[in-house]
Amino acid sequence: MPAEARIRELDQRHTQLESRIERELKHPSADTLHLAELKRQKLRLKEEIETLRRRH
Repeated sequence: MPAEARIRELDQRHTQLESRIERELKHPSADTLHLAELKRQKLRLKEEIETLRRRH
C-alpha cells in the first residue's frame, strides 16, 4: 500500500476514534478504562501517521 493511502486510512481511523471518545465522554457512566484504551489507540495511530509523514 502506498504511503499516502496508508496515511489517509490511518487519518480516517484516528478521526473515528476521536468521535467515539467524544461520544463516550458525553455519557455520565463512561467507562474510564475503556476511554483510556481508546485514547491509547488514538495516540498510537497519531504516532504512526507522523512517522509515515516524516518518511514520505
